[in-house]
Amino acid sequence: MSTHDLTVRFLGVRGSIATPGADKTAGGNTACVEVTAGDTRIILDAGTGLRVLGDERMAKGPRHSTILLSHLHWDHVAGLPFFTPIYVPGQRVEIASGPNGVMPHDEAVRSLFRAPFFPVDYAALADQVSTRELRANEKFTIGDITITMAKLNHPDPVYGFRLEHGGQSIVYATDTEHFACVDPTLKKLAAGADILIYDSQYTPEEYPTKVGWGHSTWLAGAELARAAGVPQLVLFHHDPNRTDAQLAAIEQQARIELPGTVAAREGMVLVARDAERAAAA
Repeated sequence: MSTHDLTVRFLGVRGSIATPGADKTAGGNTACVEVTAGDTRIILDAGTGLRVLGDERMAKGPRHSTILLSHLHWDHVAGLPFFTPIYVPGQRVEIASGPNGVMPHDEAVRSLFRAPFFPVDYAALADQVSTRELRANEKFTIGDITITMAKLNHPDPVYGFRLEHGGQSIVYATDTEHFACVDPTLKKLAAGADILIYDSQYTPEEYPTKVGWGHSTWLAGAELARAAGVPQLVLFHHDPNRTDAQLAAIEQQARIELPGTVAAREGMVLVARDAERAAAA
């Protein structure tokens, strides 16, 4: 793997609530993904998987951490109060997201650190933490990575991200519900990407009783990846009740529809340049 490759590592892959268990070794932590290119490391979502990443960063000394939140539902922010760098002088953590439709982003982050729900007040973090409210369709650069945002389909505002570097690209689209046709916004965001990380919380059989809940299926993900010309689909945001055996069965079904599809598992690392080869294998 070249240090210039765009890579993605999965630290939390579960949706809705953390669910540890002997039959869930694929991972019980909620959404948290790290994308890396060279010295640039970007964190996508701050679910419970963020805690382990915080411990790793502390071992490597002071650095800047950028966390992009798809939205502010509990399963995507529960790890923030347990991300050790926010408490340590010399560390810098920026927490960014698009408009949530209820309150300014800074106020929303502050509300996570407030009695009686948490013992540490946000004011104690002022030297380490900053916030940034992004525009709904913003395009910007962090270090060596260019990011494009798009608003997705969810009961509360949610944002997908396309991350690009050196001709490689990864798209992160969780907590989004498909339409009767391929979502044109997501098709545009994902066009020609190497890897698509997609909300696949439900099976096609389960979905009819979940319409309007803001989540999708592996089949809709395969249809989107094919329409957008993406060689590798990653099933993500697994239902909290999904066992390892059930997840493996879904993965096999999805591979029939779109070869190369994988179900996200904690600790899994994918390299964008390898996506075409993985899909063909």
